[in-house]
Amino acid sequence: MHDLIRDISLCIATAWLLGVAAQWLRQPVLLAYLVGGFLIGPRGLKYVVHQEAIDIISELGLIFLLFMIGLEIDLKKIAAAGRSITVTALVQIVGGTVLGVALARLIGLPLGPGQGWDALYLGVACALSSTVIVVKILYDKRELDTTAGRITLGVLVLQDLAVILFLAVQPSLDHLKLGAVVISILKVISLVAAAMALSRYVLPPLFRHVARLPELVLVGALAWCFSVGQAAASVGLSREMGALVAGVALSTFPYALDVTAKVTSLRDFFVTLFFVGLGMTIPMPTLPMFLMALGYVAFVVASRFLTIFPPLYLLRSGLRLSLLNSVNLCQLSEFSLVLIALGVKEGQLKQLDTGAISLAFTLLALLSSFAMMRSDGLVRRTIPFLKRCGLQDLDDGETQHRTREQLAAAKGHGAARILLLGFFRTASSLLEELQRSAPNLIPDVAVVDFNPLALTELRRRGIKALYGDLSQRDTLIHAGIAEAEVLVCTIPDSLLKGVSNLKLVRTLRELNPTAKIIAPAETLADVAVLRRAGADYVSIARLGESADLREAIQAAESGLLEQKQTQLDGLLKDRTEVLA
Repeated sequence: MHDLIRDISLCIATAWLLGVAAQWLRQPVLLAYLVGGFLIGPRGLKYVVHQEAIDIISELGLIFLLFMIGLEIDLKKIAAAGRSITVTALVQIVGGTVLGVALARLIGLPLGPGQGWDALYLGVACALSSTVIVVKILYDKRELDTTAGRITLGVLVLQDLAVILFLAVQPSLDHLKLGAVVISILKVISLVAAAMALSRYVLPPLFRHVARLPELVLVGALAWCFSVGQAAASVGLSREMGALVAGVALSTFPYALDVTAKVTSLRDFFVTLFFVGLGMTIPMPTLPMFLMALGYVAFVVASRFLTIFPPLYLLRSGLRLSLLNSVNLCQLSEFSLVLIALGVKEGQLKQLDTGAISLAFTLLALLSSFAMMRSDGLVRRTIPFLKRCGLQDLDDGETQHRTREQLAAAKGHGAARILLLGFFRTASSLLEELQRSAPNLIPDVAVVDFNPLALTELRRRGIKALYGDLSQRDTLIHAGIAEAEVLVCTIPDSLLKGVSNLKLVRTLRELNPTAKIIAPAETLADVAVLRRAGADYVSIARLGESADLREAIQAAESGLLEQKQTQLDGLLKDRTEVLA
Protein backbone atom coordinates (compact mmCIF):
# COMPACT_ATOMS: atom_id res chain seq x y z
CA MET A 1 0.00 0.00 0.00
CA HIS A 2 2.87 2.35 0.79
CA ASP A 3 4.31 1.73 -2.69
CA LEU A 4 0.95 2.45 -4.33
CA ILE A 5 0.55 5.75 -2.49
CA ARG A 6 4.13 6.69 -3.37
CA ASP A 7 3.55 5.79 -7.01
CA ILE A 8 0.31 7.82 -7.17
CA SER A 9 2.10 10.78 -5.58
CA LEU A 10 4.84 10.59 -8.22
CA CYS A 11 2.25 10.33 -11.01
CA ILE A 12 0.32 13.40 -9.89
CA ALA A 13 3.40 15.53 -9.20
CA THR A 14 4.95 14.68 -12.57
CA ALA A 15 1.65 15.27 -14.39
CA TRP A 16 1.26 18.66 -12.74
CA LEU A 17 4.77 19.85 -13.58
CA LEU A 18 4.57 18.73 -17.21
CA GLY A 19 0.97 19.98 -17.47
CA VAL A 20 2.12 23.47 -16.48
CA ALA A 21 4.82 23.29 -19.15
CA ALA A 22 2.27 22.11 -21.74
CA GLN A 23 -0.06 24.98 -20.85
CA TRP A 24 2.80 27.44 -21.27
CA LEU A 25 3.67 25.90 -24.66
CA ARG A 26 -0.05 25.83 -25.63
CA GLN A 27 -0.07 22.08 -26.11
CA PRO A 28 -2.77 19.58 -24.99
CA VAL A 29 -2.20 18.54 -21.37
CA LEU A 30 -3.00 14.93 -22.31
CA LEU A 31 0.33 14.83 -24.13
CA ALA A 32 2.04 16.00 -20.96
CA TYR A 33 0.41 13.19 -18.98
CA LEU A 34 1.51 10.56 -21.51
CA VAL A 35 5.06 11.92 -21.53
CA GLY A 36 5.06 12.06 -17.73
CA GLY A 37 3.98 8.43 -17.47
CA PHE A 38 6.68 7.38 -19.91
CA LEU A 39 9.37 9.33 -18.02
CA ILE A 40 8.66 7.85 -14.58
CA GLY A 41 7.60 4.41 -15.82
CA PRO A 42 9.56 1.19 -16.30
CA ARG A 43 10.85 2.29 -19.75
CA GLY A 44 11.97 5.69 -18.52
CA LEU A 45 13.55 6.66 -15.20
CA LYS A 46 12.03 3.56 -13.51
CA TYR A 47 10.51 5.45 -10.55
CA VAL A 48 7.31 3.37 -10.93
CA VAL A 49 7.98 -0.25 -11.87
CA HIS A 50 5.35 -2.39 -10.11
CA GLN A 51 2.95 -3.66 -12.76
CA GLU A 52 0.18 -4.15 -10.19
CA ALA A 53 0.35 -0.48 -9.20
CA ILE A 54 0.32 0.58 -12.86
CA ASP A 55 -2.73 -1.62 -13.55
CA ILE A 56 -4.66 -0.29 -10.55
CA ILE A 57 -3.86 3.31 -11.45
CA SER A 58 -4.93 2.79 -15.06
CA GLU A 59 -8.15 0.90 -14.25
CA LEU A 60 -9.35 3.47 -11.71
CA GLY A 61 -8.64 6.24 -14.17
CA LEU A 62 -10.38 4.34 -16.96
CA ILE A 63 -13.56 3.82 -14.92
CA PHE A 64 -13.77 7.52 -14.07
CA LEU A 65 -12.93 8.57 -17.62
CA LEU A 66 -15.80 6.51 -19.04
CA PHE A 67 -18.15 7.71 -16.30
CA MET A 68 -17.43 11.33 -17.19
CA ILE A 69 -17.66 10.65 -20.93
CA GLY A 70 -21.09 9.17 -20.27
CA LEU A 71 -22.13 12.27 -18.33
CA GLU A 72 -21.25 14.41 -21.35
CA ILE A 73 -23.20 12.31 -23.89
CA ASP A 74 -26.36 14.27 -24.70
CA LEU A 75 -29.04 11.80 -25.81
CA LYS A 76 -31.34 14.65 -26.86
CA LYS A 77 -28.69 15.96 -29.26
CA ILE A 78 -28.28 12.48 -30.73
CA ALA A 79 -32.04 12.21 -31.25
CA ALA A 80 -32.23 15.68 -32.79
CA ALA A 81 -29.21 15.29 -35.08
CA GLY A 82 -29.88 16.69 -38.53
CA ARG A 83 -29.51 14.80 -41.79
CA SER A 84 -26.08 16.23 -42.60
CA ILE A 85 -24.80 15.21 -39.16
CA THR A 86 -26.40 11.75 -39.20
CA VAL A 87 -25.33 10.84 -42.73
CA THR A 88 -21.82 12.20 -42.27
CA ALA A 89 -21.37 10.41 -38.95
CA LEU A 90 -22.60 7.07 -40.34
CA VAL A 91 -20.34 7.28 -43.38
CA GLN A 92 -17.38 8.39 -41.26
CA ILE A 93 -17.79 5.75 -38.51
CA VAL A 94 -18.56 2.79 -40.78
CA GLY A 95 -16.19 3.88 -43.54
CA GLY A 96 -13.38 4.71 -41.12
CA THR A 97 -13.74 1.36 -39.35
CA VAL A 98 -13.79 -0.62 -42.63
CA LEU A 99 -10.74 1.24 -43.94
CA GLY A 100 -8.96 0.69 -40.62
CA VAL A 101 -9.68 -3.04 -40.65
CA ALA A 102 -8.50 -3.24 -44.27
CA LEU A 103 -5.25 -1.46 -43.35
CA ALA A 104 -4.74 -3.78 -40.39
CA ARG A 105 -5.24 -6.89 -42.51
CA LEU A 106 -2.88 -5.43 -45.11
CA ILE A 107 -0.09 -5.17 -42.51
CA GLY A 108 -0.81 -8.69 -41.24
CA LEU A 109 -2.80 -8.08 -38.05
CA PRO A 110 -5.14 -10.96 -37.07
CA LEU A 111 -8.93 -10.87 -37.19
CA GLY A 112 -10.93 -13.73 -35.77
CA PRO A 113 -11.65 -15.96 -32.76
CA GLY A 114 -8.54 -17.55 -31.33
CA GLN A 115 -6.24 -15.47 -33.54
CA GLY A 116 -6.84 -12.06 -32.02
CA TRP A 117 -8.99 -9.03 -32.79
CA ASP A 118 -6.17 -6.60 -33.46
CA ALA A 119 -7.56 -5.56 -36.87
CA LEU A 120 -11.03 -4.78 -35.48
CA TYR A 121 -9.65 -2.79 -32.53
CA LEU A 122 -7.38 -0.83 -34.85
CA GLY A 123 -10.26 -0.11 -37.23
CA VAL A 124 -12.57 1.15 -34.48
CA ALA A 125 -9.79 3.12 -32.77
CA CYS A 126 -8.81 4.85 -36.02
CA ALA A 127 -12.43 5.84 -36.69
CA LEU A 128 -12.74 7.91 -33.48
CA SER A 129 -11.78 11.56 -33.03
CA SER A 130 -10.80 13.47 -29.91
CA THR A 131 -13.66 15.24 -28.13
CA VAL A 132 -11.24 16.86 -25.66
CA ILE A 133 -8.99 18.40 -28.32
CA VAL A 134 -11.81 19.42 -30.67
CA VAL A 135 -13.98 21.09 -28.03
CA LYS A 136 -11.02 22.91 -26.47
CA ILE A 137 -9.82 24.39 -29.77
CA LEU A 138 -13.28 25.23 -31.11
CA TYR A 139 -14.07 26.94 -27.81
CA ASP A 140 -10.86 28.97 -27.97
CA LYS A 141 -11.69 29.97 -31.57
CA ARG A 142 -15.33 30.79 -30.69
CA GLU A 143 -16.52 28.30 -33.28
CA LEU A 144 -18.54 25.86 -31.16
CA ASP A 145 -21.79 27.48 -32.26
CA THR A 146 -20.94 27.80 -35.95
CA THR A 147 -22.38 25.42 -38.54
CA ALA A 148 -19.04 23.62 -38.87
CA GLY A 149 -18.74 23.43 -35.08
CA ARG A 150 -22.22 21.93 -34.67
CA ILE A 151 -21.62 19.31 -37.37
CA THR A 152 -18.26 18.41 -35.83
CA LEU A 153 -19.77 18.03 -32.35
CA GLY A 154 -22.70 16.05 -33.76
CA VAL A 155 -20.33 13.55 -35.38
CA LEU A 156 -18.40 13.25 -32.10
CA VAL A 157 -21.61 12.51 -30.17
CA LEU A 158 -22.59 9.77 -32.62
CA GLN A 159 -19.07 8.36 -32.40
CA ASP A 160 -19.64 8.02 -28.64
CA LEU A 161 -22.86 6.12 -29.35
CA ALA A 162 -20.97 3.79 -31.72
CA VAL A 163 -18.44 3.08 -28.96
CA ILE A 164 -21.28 2.04 -26.66
CA LEU A 165 -22.41 -0.51 -29.28
CA PHE A 166 -18.84 -1.80 -29.68
CA LEU A 167 -18.43 -2.19 -25.92
CA ALA A 168 -21.65 -4.19 -25.90
CA VAL A 169 -20.18 -6.70 -28.35
CA GLN A 170 -16.59 -6.61 -27.06
CA PRO A 171 -16.93 -9.27 -24.29
CA SER A 172 -18.31 -11.78 -26.85
CA LEU A 173 -15.65 -11.31 -29.53
CA ASP A 174 -13.86 -14.57 -28.75
CA HIS A 175 -17.16 -16.46 -29.02
CA LEU A 176 -18.57 -14.42 -31.85
CA LYS A 177 -21.90 -15.94 -32.77
CA LEU A 178 -25.13 -14.19 -33.61
CA GLY A 179 -26.74 -15.49 -30.43
CA ALA A 180 -23.86 -14.28 -28.27
CA VAL A 181 -23.90 -10.85 -29.91
CA VAL A 182 -27.67 -10.55 -29.45
CA ILE A 183 -27.36 -11.61 -25.80
CA SER A 184 -24.59 -9.04 -25.22
CA ILE A 185 -26.67 -6.28 -26.80
CA LEU A 186 -29.73 -7.33 -24.77
CA LYS A 187 -27.62 -7.21 -21.61
CA VAL A 188 -26.53 -3.68 -22.42
CA ILE A 189 -30.09 -2.62 -23.28
CA SER A 190 -31.33 -4.11 -20.01
CA LEU A 191 -28.56 -2.42 -18.05
CA VAL A 192 -29.24 0.92 -19.74
CA ALA A 193 -33.01 0.59 -19.22
CA ALA A 194 -32.59 -0.26 -15.54
CA ALA A 195 -30.08 2.55 -15.01
CA MET A 196 -32.31 5.07 -16.81
CA ALA A 197 -35.35 4.02 -14.79
CA LEU A 198 -33.47 4.32 -11.51
CA SER A 199 -32.00 7.68 -12.48
CA ARG A 200 -35.45 9.01 -13.32
CA TYR A 201 -37.62 7.61 -10.52
CA VAL A 202 -35.35 6.62 -7.62
CA LEU A 203 -32.30 8.89 -7.63
CA PRO A 204 -34.05 12.32 -7.87
CA PRO A 205 -35.74 12.15 -4.43
CA LEU A 206 -32.53 10.81 -2.88
CA PHE A 207 -30.39 13.57 -4.39
CA ARG A 208 -33.04 16.17 -3.60
CA HIS A 209 -32.78 15.13 0.03
CA VAL A 210 -28.98 15.53 0.14
CA ALA A 211 -28.67 18.40 -2.38
CA ARG A 212 -27.56 20.82 0.34
CA LEU A 213 -24.72 18.55 1.42
CA PRO A 214 -22.10 18.65 -1.38
CA GLU A 215 -20.08 15.78 0.04
CA LEU A 216 -23.11 13.47 -0.10
CA VAL A 217 -23.82 14.47 -3.70
CA LEU A 218 -20.27 13.48 -4.56
CA VAL A 219 -20.43 10.22 -2.59
CA GLY A 220 -23.80 9.44 -4.17
CA ALA A 221 -22.40 9.94 -7.67
CA LEU A 222 -19.44 7.69 -6.91
CA ALA A 223 -21.70 5.06 -5.36
CA TRP A 224 -23.85 5.14 -8.50
CA CYS A 225 -20.84 4.82 -10.79
CA PHE A 226 -19.34 1.82 -9.00
CA SER A 227 -22.71 0.14 -8.36
CA VAL A 228 -23.65 0.16 -12.04
CA GLY A 229 -20.10 -0.91 -12.88
CA GLN A 230 -20.38 -3.88 -10.53
CA ALA A 231 -23.82 -4.71 -11.92
CA ALA A 232 -22.31 -4.79 -15.40
CA ALA A 233 -19.53 -7.10 -14.21
CA SER A 234 -22.08 -9.45 -12.64
CA VAL A 235 -23.83 -9.99 -16.00
CA GLY A 236 -20.62 -10.55 -17.94
CA LEU A 237 -19.96 -7.00 -19.13
CA SER A 238 -16.97 -4.89 -18.14
CA ARG A 239 -16.94 -2.48 -15.19
CA GLU A 240 -15.80 0.17 -17.63
CA MET A 241 -18.93 -0.41 -19.72
CA GLY A 242 -21.01 -0.08 -16.56
CA ALA A 243 -19.32 3.20 -15.69
CA LEU A 244 -20.16 4.55 -19.16
CA VAL A 245 -23.82 3.50 -18.78
CA ALA A 246 -23.91 5.09 -15.32
CA GLY A 247 -22.73 8.36 -16.81
CA VAL A 248 -25.20 8.24 -19.71
CA ALA A 249 -28.07 7.57 -17.28
CA LEU A 250 -27.10 10.59 -15.19
CA SER A 251 -26.76 12.82 -18.28
CA THR A 252 -30.57 13.22 -18.33
CA PHE A 253 -30.77 13.45 -14.53
CA PRO A 254 -32.27 16.66 -13.05
CA TYR A 255 -29.14 17.09 -10.94
CA ALA A 256 -26.72 16.21 -13.76
CA LEU A 257 -25.07 19.66 -13.77
CA ASP A 258 -24.64 19.56 -10.01
CA VAL A 259 -23.22 16.03 -10.13
CA THR A 260 -20.87 16.95 -12.97
CA ALA A 261 -19.64 20.00 -11.07
CA LYS A 262 -18.99 17.92 -7.94
CA VAL A 263 -17.28 15.05 -9.79
CA THR A 264 -15.19 17.17 -12.18
CA SER A 265 -12.28 17.69 -9.80
CA LEU A 266 -12.23 13.99 -8.92
CA ARG A 267 -12.58 13.18 -12.62
CA ASP A 268 -9.54 15.26 -13.45
CA PHE A 269 -7.56 13.43 -10.78
CA PHE A 270 -8.36 9.93 -12.03
CA VAL A 271 -8.24 10.83 -15.72
CA THR A 272 -4.76 12.17 -15.06
CA LEU A 273 -3.88 8.84 -13.46
CA PHE A 274 -5.24 6.94 -16.47
CA PHE A 275 -3.18 8.82 -19.02
CA VAL A 276 -0.09 8.74 -16.85
CA GLY A 277 -0.61 5.00 -16.41
CA LEU A 278 -1.07 4.66 -20.15
CA GLY A 279 2.16 6.56 -20.69
CA MET A 280 3.95 3.98 -18.52
CA THR A 281 3.01 1.28 -21.02
CA ILE A 282 4.59 3.12 -23.96
CA PRO A 283 7.82 1.34 -24.92
CA MET A 284 10.99 3.19 -25.78
CA PRO A 285 10.43 4.59 -29.31
CA THR A 286 12.35 2.80 -32.01
CA LEU A 287 12.69 3.63 -35.67
CA PRO A 288 10.19 0.90 -36.74
CA MET A 289 7.69 2.12 -34.11
CA PHE A 290 8.10 5.72 -35.23
CA LEU A 291 7.60 4.76 -38.88
CA MET A 292 4.52 2.71 -37.94
CA ALA A 293 3.14 5.69 -35.99
CA LEU A 294 3.71 7.96 -39.01
CA GLY A 295 1.84 5.42 -41.12
CA TYR A 296 -1.11 5.54 -38.71
CA VAL A 297 -1.02 9.35 -38.79
CA ALA A 298 -1.12 9.42 -42.60
CA PHE A 299 -3.92 6.85 -42.62
CA VAL A 300 -6.10 8.74 -40.10
CA VAL A 301 -5.74 12.03 -41.99
CA ALA A 302 -6.50 10.36 -45.34
CA SER A 303 -9.45 8.38 -43.95
CA ARG A 304 -11.04 11.50 -42.46
CA PHE A 305 -11.01 13.27 -45.81
CA LEU A 306 -12.25 10.14 -47.58
CA THR A 307 -15.17 9.61 -45.18
CA ILE A 308 -16.18 13.17 -44.16
CA PHE A 309 -15.65 15.34 -47.22
CA PRO A 310 -17.69 13.26 -49.76
CA PRO A 311 -20.98 13.00 -47.79
CA LEU A 312 -20.96 16.68 -46.83
CA TYR A 313 -20.07 17.72 -50.37
CA LEU A 314 -22.80 15.52 -51.88
CA LEU A 315 -25.29 17.01 -49.40
CA ARG A 316 -24.44 20.42 -50.94
CA SER A 317 -22.69 21.79 -47.89
CA GLY A 318 -20.05 23.49 -50.03
CA LEU A 319 -16.30 23.03 -50.22
CA ARG A 320 -15.55 25.19 -47.19
CA LEU A 321 -17.85 23.38 -44.74
CA SER A 322 -16.82 19.96 -46.08
CA LEU A 323 -13.12 20.77 -45.68
CA LEU A 324 -13.48 22.40 -42.25
CA ASN A 325 -15.15 19.34 -40.73
CA SER A 326 -12.55 17.04 -42.29
CA VAL A 327 -9.78 19.12 -40.68
CA ASN A 328 -11.60 19.38 -37.33
CA LEU A 329 -11.83 15.60 -36.89
CA CYS A 330 -8.26 14.64 -37.85
CA GLN A 331 -7.18 13.09 -34.56
CA LEU A 332 -7.27 9.85 -32.66
CA SER A 333 -9.61 9.92 -29.70
CA GLU A 334 -8.76 9.46 -26.05
CA PHE A 335 -11.37 6.72 -26.41
CA SER A 336 -9.11 5.07 -28.99
CA LEU A 337 -6.49 4.65 -26.28
CA VAL A 338 -9.21 3.45 -23.89
CA LEU A 339 -10.33 0.76 -26.33
CA ILE A 340 -6.77 -0.39 -26.95
CA ALA A 341 -6.22 -0.56 -23.18
CA LEU A 342 -9.41 -2.63 -22.81
CA GLY A 343 -8.27 -4.96 -25.59
CA VAL A 344 -4.95 -5.52 -23.84
CA LYS A 345 -6.68 -6.06 -20.51
CA GLU A 346 -9.06 -8.66 -22.01
CA GLY A 347 -6.23 -10.42 -23.88
CA GLN A 348 -7.88 -9.79 -27.25
CA LEU A 349 -4.88 -8.04 -28.78
CA LYS A 350 -2.06 -10.33 -29.92
CA GLN A 351 0.20 -8.39 -32.28
CA LEU A 352 -0.87 -4.73 -32.32
CA ASP A 353 1.95 -2.35 -31.36
CA THR A 354 0.15 -0.29 -28.71
CA GLY A 355 3.19 1.96 -28.37
CA ALA A 356 2.85 3.00 -32.03
CA ILE A 357 -0.84 3.85 -31.43
CA SER A 358 0.03 6.02 -28.42
CA LEU A 359 2.77 7.75 -30.40
CA ALA A 360 0.35 8.30 -33.31
CA PHE A 361 -2.16 9.81 -30.85
CA THR A 362 0.53 12.22 -29.68
CA LEU A 363 1.64 13.19 -33.18
CA LEU A 364 -1.95 13.66 -34.39
CA ALA A 365 -2.81 15.78 -31.34
CA LEU A 366 0.05 18.13 -32.21
CA LEU A 367 -0.70 18.13 -35.95
CA SER A 368 -4.45 18.54 -35.48
CA SER A 369 -4.08 21.35 -32.93
CA PHE A 370 -1.85 23.22 -35.39
CA ALA A 371 -4.21 22.59 -38.34
CA MET A 372 -7.40 23.51 -36.46
CA MET A 373 -5.95 26.79 -35.23
CA ARG A 374 -5.13 27.64 -38.86
CA SER A 375 -8.03 25.83 -40.52
CA ASP A 376 -9.52 28.89 -42.18
CA GLY A 377 -6.28 29.71 -44.03
CA LEU A 378 -5.75 26.06 -44.98
CA VAL A 379 -9.28 25.83 -46.38
CA ARG A 380 -8.95 29.06 -48.38
CA ARG A 381 -5.75 27.79 -49.99
CA THR A 382 -7.26 24.37 -50.73
CA ILE A 383 -10.55 25.48 -52.32
CA PRO A 384 -8.95 26.93 -55.51
CA PHE A 385 -7.01 23.68 -55.98
CA LEU A 386 -10.21 21.61 -55.64
CA LYS A 387 -11.97 23.87 -58.13
CA ARG A 388 -9.14 23.37 -60.61
CA CYS A 389 -9.63 19.63 -60.12
CA GLY A 390 -13.22 20.02 -61.28
CA LEU A 391 -15.14 20.21 -57.99
CA GLN A 392 -17.83 22.88 -57.96
CA ASP A 393 -18.59 25.08 -54.99
CA LEU A 394 -22.02 26.50 -54.20
CA ASP A 395 -21.16 29.70 -56.08
CA ASP A 396 -20.09 27.85 -59.23
CA GLY A 397 -21.90 26.44 -62.25
CA GLU A 398 -25.69 26.56 -62.18
CA THR A 399 -25.81 28.20 -58.75
CA GLN A 400 -23.63 31.08 -59.89
CA HIS A 401 -25.63 31.57 -63.11
CA ARG A 402 -28.84 31.53 -61.08
CA THR A 403 -27.44 34.10 -58.68
CA ARG A 404 -26.45 36.44 -61.51
CA GLU A 405 -29.85 36.08 -63.14
CA GLN A 406 -31.58 36.82 -59.86
CA LEU A 407 -29.41 39.88 -59.34
CA ALA A 408 -30.03 41.09 -62.88
CA ALA A 409 -33.77 40.75 -62.36
CA ALA A 410 -33.48 42.33 -58.92
CA LYS A 411 -31.75 45.43 -60.30
CA GLY A 412 -34.60 46.01 -62.66
CA HIS A 413 -37.08 46.06 -59.79
CA GLY A 414 -34.99 48.09 -57.39
CA ALA A 415 -34.36 45.04 -55.15
CA ALA A 416 -31.21 44.16 -53.19
CA ARG A 417 -30.76 47.80 -52.28
CA ILE A 418 -29.77 46.64 -48.77
CA LEU A 419 -27.04 44.01 -48.46
CA LEU A 420 -26.36 42.23 -45.15
CA LEU A 421 -22.76 41.08 -45.31
CA GLY A 422 -22.39 38.00 -43.15
CA PHE A 423 -25.15 36.10 -41.37
CA PHE A 424 -25.00 35.10 -37.71
CA ARG A 425 -26.97 35.95 -34.56
CA THR A 426 -27.05 39.72 -35.07
CA ALA A 427 -28.18 39.47 -38.70
CA SER A 428 -30.77 36.86 -37.76
CA SER A 429 -32.28 39.20 -35.14
CA LEU A 430 -32.07 42.16 -37.53
CA LEU A 431 -34.10 40.32 -40.18
CA GLU A 432 -36.71 39.42 -37.59
CA GLU A 433 -36.97 43.07 -36.55
CA LEU A 434 -37.34 44.15 -40.18
CA GLN A 435 -40.03 41.56 -40.80
CA ARG A 436 -41.95 42.77 -37.74
CA SER A 437 -41.41 46.54 -37.94
CA ALA A 438 -40.58 47.29 -41.59
CA PRO A 439 -41.82 44.39 -43.77
CA ASN A 440 -41.83 46.68 -46.80
CA LEU A 441 -38.00 46.61 -46.74
CA ILE A 442 -37.69 42.80 -46.89
CA PRO A 443 -37.94 42.63 -50.74
CA ASP A 444 -35.04 45.10 -50.86
CA VAL A 445 -32.76 42.98 -48.65
CA ALA A 446 -30.21 40.33 -49.68
CA VAL A 447 -27.83 38.34 -47.47
CA VAL A 448 -24.27 37.31 -48.42
CA ASP A 449 -22.66 34.52 -46.41
CA PHE A 450 -21.02 31.08 -46.78
CA ASN A 451 -23.28 29.17 -44.35
CA PRO A 452 -25.24 26.87 -46.71
CA LEU A 453 -27.75 25.77 -44.06
CA ALA A 454 -28.70 29.31 -43.08
CA LEU A 455 -28.90 30.41 -46.72
CA THR A 456 -31.21 27.51 -47.56
CA GLU A 457 -33.57 28.51 -44.75
CA LEU A 458 -33.45 32.16 -45.81
CA ARG A 459 -34.39 31.25 -49.38
CA ARG A 460 -37.21 29.07 -48.09
CA ARG A 461 -38.55 32.16 -46.33
CA GLY A 462 -38.39 34.18 -49.52
CA ILE A 463 -35.30 36.24 -48.62
CA LYS A 464 -32.58 36.61 -51.27
CA ALA A 465 -29.47 34.79 -50.07
CA LEU A 466 -26.16 34.69 -51.95
CA TYR A 467 -23.37 32.20 -51.22
CA GLY A 468 -19.92 33.73 -51.00
CA ASP A 469 -16.85 34.50 -48.90
CA LEU A 470 -16.71 38.13 -47.78
CA SER A 471 -12.94 38.09 -47.84
CA GLN A 472 -13.00 37.58 -51.62
CA ARG A 473 -13.33 40.70 -53.77
CA ASP A 474 -15.09 38.73 -56.53
CA THR A 475 -17.80 37.69 -54.07
CA LEU A 476 -18.56 41.33 -53.28
CA ILE A 477 -18.65 42.28 -56.96
CA HIS A 478 -20.97 39.40 -57.90
CA ALA A 479 -23.22 40.24 -54.94
CA GLY A 480 -23.97 43.62 -56.52
CA ILE A 481 -22.09 45.86 -54.10
CA ALA A 482 -21.77 48.59 -56.73
CA GLU A 483 -25.57 48.93 -57.11
CA ALA A 484 -26.54 48.66 -53.42
CA GLU A 485 -27.58 51.70 -51.41
CA VAL A 486 -27.02 50.39 -47.88
CA LEU A 487 -24.25 47.94 -46.92
CA VAL A 488 -24.44 46.43 -43.44
CA CYS A 489 -21.49 44.49 -41.99
CA THR A 490 -23.06 42.28 -39.32
CA ILE A 491 -20.19 40.16 -37.95
CA PRO A 492 -17.58 41.45 -35.45
CA ASP A 493 -13.86 40.97 -36.03
CA SER A 494 -13.69 38.18 -33.44
CA LEU A 495 -15.92 36.02 -35.65
CA LEU A 496 -14.92 37.16 -39.14
CA LYS A 497 -12.78 34.76 -41.16
CA GLY A 498 -10.07 35.91 -43.57
CA VAL A 499 -10.87 39.60 -43.32
CA SER A 500 -11.42 42.37 -40.77
CA ASN A 501 -14.18 44.96 -40.72
CA LEU A 502 -11.57 47.65 -41.40
CA LYS A 503 -10.42 45.93 -44.58
CA LEU A 504 -14.00 45.12 -45.56
CA VAL A 505 -15.15 48.73 -45.15
CA ARG A 506 -12.24 49.98 -47.26
CA THR A 507 -13.08 47.50 -50.02
CA LEU A 508 -16.78 48.38 -49.91
CA ARG A 509 -16.04 52.10 -50.11
CA GLU A 510 -13.74 51.50 -53.09
CA LEU A 511 -16.38 49.46 -54.92
CA ASN A 512 -19.25 51.80 -54.05
CA PRO A 513 -18.31 55.42 -53.19
CA THR A 514 -21.93 56.51 -52.57
CA ALA A 515 -23.49 53.68 -50.50
CA LYS A 516 -24.22 54.11 -46.82
CA ILE A 517 -21.94 51.69 -44.92
CA ILE A 518 -22.81 50.41 -41.43
CA ALA A 519 -20.12 48.42 -39.58
CA PRO A 520 -19.69 46.94 -36.08
CA ALA A 521 -16.93 47.79 -33.60
CA GLU A 522 -15.82 45.80 -30.54
CA THR A 523 -13.69 48.53 -28.93
CA LEU A 524 -14.27 52.27 -28.61
CA ALA A 525 -11.04 53.01 -30.45
CA ASP A 526 -12.30 51.07 -33.49
CA VAL A 527 -15.09 53.60 -34.05
CA ALA A 528 -12.81 56.39 -35.27
CA VAL A 529 -10.71 53.96 -37.33
CA LEU A 530 -13.76 52.57 -39.15
CA ARG A 531 -15.17 56.05 -39.70
CA ARG A 532 -11.93 57.16 -41.33
CA ALA A 533 -11.99 54.05 -43.52
CA GLY A 534 -15.39 55.04 -44.92
CA ALA A 535 -18.07 53.77 -42.56
CA ASP A 536 -21.06 56.11 -42.25
CA TYR A 537 -22.20 54.58 -38.97
CA VAL A 538 -20.42 52.35 -36.48
CA SER A 539 -22.47 50.23 -34.05
CA ILE A 540 -21.25 48.96 -30.69
CA ALA A 541 -23.47 46.07 -29.60
CA ARG A 542 -22.34 46.07 -25.98
CA LEU A 543 -23.73 49.58 -25.45
CA GLY A 544 -27.24 48.29 -26.09
CA GLU A 545 -26.61 45.28 -23.87
CA SER A 546 -25.28 47.45 -21.04
CA ALA A 547 -28.33 49.73 -21.27
CA ASP A 548 -30.61 46.69 -20.98
CA LEU A 549 -28.65 45.42 -17.97
CA ARG A 550 -28.84 48.85 -16.34
CA GLU A 551 -32.61 48.79 -16.72
CA ALA A 552 -32.70 45.27 -15.27
CA ILE A 553 -30.68 46.36 -12.22
CA GLN A 554 -32.94 49.38 -11.69
CA ALA A 555 -35.98 47.13 -12.04
CA ALA A 556 -34.52 44.73 -9.47
CA GLU A 557 -33.90 47.62 -7.08
CA SER A 558 -37.51 48.79 -7.53
CA GLY A 559 -39.01 45.32 -7.22
CA LEU A 560 -40.07 45.38 -10.89
CA LEU A 561 -37.75 42.73 -12.30
CA GLU A 562 -40.61 40.28 -12.86
CA GLN A 563 -42.46 42.88 -14.93
CA LYS A 564 -39.34 43.50 -17.02
CA GLN A 565 -38.99 39.76 -17.63
CA THR A 566 -42.65 39.59 -18.63
CA GLN A 567 -42.01 42.42 -21.07
CA LEU A 568 -39.07 40.48 -22.55
CA ASP A 569 -41.16 37.31 -22.78
CA GLY A 570 -43.69 39.29 -24.79
CA LEU A 571 -40.97 40.44 -27.18
CA LEU A 572 -39.73 36.85 -27.62
CA LYS A 573 -43.20 35.40 -28.14
CA ASP A 574 -43.74 34.04 -31.66
CA ARG A 575 -40.25 35.12 -32.66
CA THR A 576 -39.07 32.82 -35.47
CA GLU A 577 -35.48 33.77 -36.24
CA VAL A 578 -33.44 31.70 -38.68
CA LEU A 579 -30.79 31.24 -35.97
CA ALA A 580 -33.09 31.11 -32.97
